[in-house]
Amino acid sequence: MDDKINEAIKYYLLKREGLMNYFNNNNNLSVEEIIENAEELSILEYKITALQVALEN
Repeated sequence: MDDKINEAIKYYLLKREGLMNYFNNNNNLSVEEIIENAEELSILEYKITALQVALEN
């Protein structure tokens, strides 16, 4: 079970890194793009945190 959790964490960390790169490499994002991507980033952070807690227990 730990292997599956670790794989999921790696997947979500990779998605988070992609979003962070998108934010950092674009200087002309619209307000809508920032809000949409920030919401997705927030969801990813919650998933990562939940998986890390599950891994500890």
